[in-house]
Amino acid sequence: MPSLIDLRRRIRSVKNTQQITKAMKVVSAAKLRRAQDRVLAARPYAESIQRMLVNVAQAADENQEGGSDLLVRREEKRIQLLVITADRGLAGAFNSNVIRAAAKFMKEKSGAEIHLELIGRKARDFFRKRHKQVSGEYTTIFQKVVRYEDALEISQKVIERFKKAEIDAVYLVVNNFKSMLASKLVTQQILPVQLPEQREQIDYIYEQPPGQLLEHLLPRYIEAQIYRALLESAAAEHAARMAAMEAASSNAADVIDSLTLKMNRVRQASITREIIEIVSGAAALG
Repeated sequence: MPSLIDLRRRIRSVKNTQQITKAMKVVSAAKLRRAQDRVLAARPYAESIQRMLVNVAQAADENQEGGSDLLVRREEKRIQLLVITADRGLAGAFNSNVIRAAAKFMKEKSGAEIHLELIGRKARDFFRKRHKQVSGEYTTIFQKVVRYEDALEISQKVIERFKKAEIDAVYLVVNNFKSMLASKLVTQQILPVQLPEQREQIDYIYEQPPGQLLEHLLPRYIEAQIYRALLESAAAEHAARMAAMEAASSNAADVIDSLTLKMNRVRQASITREIIEIVSGAAALG
């Protein structure tokens, strides 16, 4: 059985760990509020540009102005997969869920050549030695506030590769922020652009021909989708870390209670033993 000193040291160690997890929870909560505001601000823009894109595409079809290169569908022989994880751990199953989803996607598309664009240090560390076709790595995006320039760099790269027919489709795997307690794992196709059906077409007045306008809107739409995915991942990461640190603090409290109970039993046994020794000594002298 551990000695009284060992138990006190373990309790002190667990208390120090609990202080760290509580501090990390507070930090994550503060970062989450800012990240959540950025996500909620980006969602309406992404939805608006999608609605506008649908109407412009319909107008271009009606005028028979031809389709954009970013709408061309080809047999998916070469696929670009964007895997978005965090740069750090201590966020529960946040990173492992994304990695498992990416591995599942590659297994389902085993007949195609998969090129990975790894966003986040955890994705880089996992796939760098497990997958040969790594086309890019981004390990500093989430170390600061996510910038639109980061999404612009990634989107320009995948658009250029798609236009040159180096890849036939682009997908991304990301954790979308749902609430402080949950996130939603999403595997989404980015290219070729899939336009949802629009029930009611808005009658725009076009200064430019719709086909020309469509060529300008499609890259902006892809940039907005990737930027939103980065923001969603950042918010979901802070929510997951906050929940993980809350669970760790609660578990630490349970461990402290258990060790304290054990320490009290050891101390009580020691006191009882000393009393028995004193009584026995006194009886022997009598």
